[in-house]
Amino acid sequence: MSSESKKIFEEISKLTTEQRNPRSMNIDKLPALEILKIINEEDKLVPLAVEKEIPYIAEAVEIVVQAIKNGGRLLYFGAGTSGRLGVVDASECPPTFGTPYGLIEGYIAGGKEAMFRAQEGAEDYEENGAKDVVAAGVTSKDVVCGIAASRRTPYVVGAVKKAKELGAKTLFVTTNPREHFNIKEVDVAICPYVGPEVIMGSTRMKSGTAQKLVLNMITTTAMVRLGKTYENMMIDLQMTNKKLIERAKRIVMTITGVSYEEATKYLEQANYHVKSALVMIKANVDFAEAQKLLKEADGFVRKAIELKLGKEV
Repeated sequence: MSSESKKIFEEISKLTTEQRNPRSMNIDKLPALEILKIINEEDKLVPLAVEKEIPYIAEAVEIVVQAIKNGGRLLYFGAGTSGRLGVVDASECPPTFGTPYGLIEGYIAGGKEAMFRAQEGAEDYEENGAKDVVAAGVTSKDVVCGIAASRRTPYVVGAVKKAKELGAKTLFVTTNPREHFNIKEVDVAICPYVGPEVIMGSTRMKSGTAQKLVLNMITTTAMVRLGKTYENMMIDLQMTNKKLIERAKRIVMTITGVSYEEATKYLEQANYHVKSALVMIKANVDFAEAQKLLKEADGFVRKAIELKLGKEV
């Protein structure tokens, strides 16, 4: 065994995500129903682990919000399951919150092909992550979030290191314990400890679920803090299909109490910009003034309405 192979073997052997789970030791002898019960019981541990990390997730959200306000981006870097989760979270933000493409992006070791077919060898070199960070044009305005259940994935470590060198804010999401993480390496580490997987080392399971929850929490909360919602409704969605057009009408109807026909009329007048249609109705203004009020309110619908009415709504 080469010295490099021995080092990797020893690193992996110590990882919590690579340990055997005593509760699933005899899983290969069980019927489907019992296997599913074990998986389900283990999955119940995930949100509890994420809950303990909420203070750190909140720190990450504030970093992301400030970066976006200052013209920066949120960029995810991961490999395998972790990389795919980053790509998925980033790709869902434009249709959900109306973010411009490129504001939140996901990069995966091995490139686009790795989304559909494993390119496992691509994650073994720090320089691959560093190259992708440079190719992405990362600057000090951006936030780079590394995602790796093991914490040690070379591609992710290399990406975060290079981002830090370039002056970007750095985050890291891992499912190994916080005490195993040198927190000086990043601005914020998020470490939901989910314990050993039902199938040893299969981090597509509890670890993947935890990472998915954390990424959803970061981007959703950041978007709320950036004025992308009114109450608990998404109001900056893009009209990219018929379903979303009808959802926009329903949102306008729900918030303002107007009829289907009126919601359609106002949306048409507002070029299907839901925020503008809401301000037009709630503040009784035309499209031009709605746009002006929204600009003064930094994109927050509630604040724009209050500016016009002179009272809280």
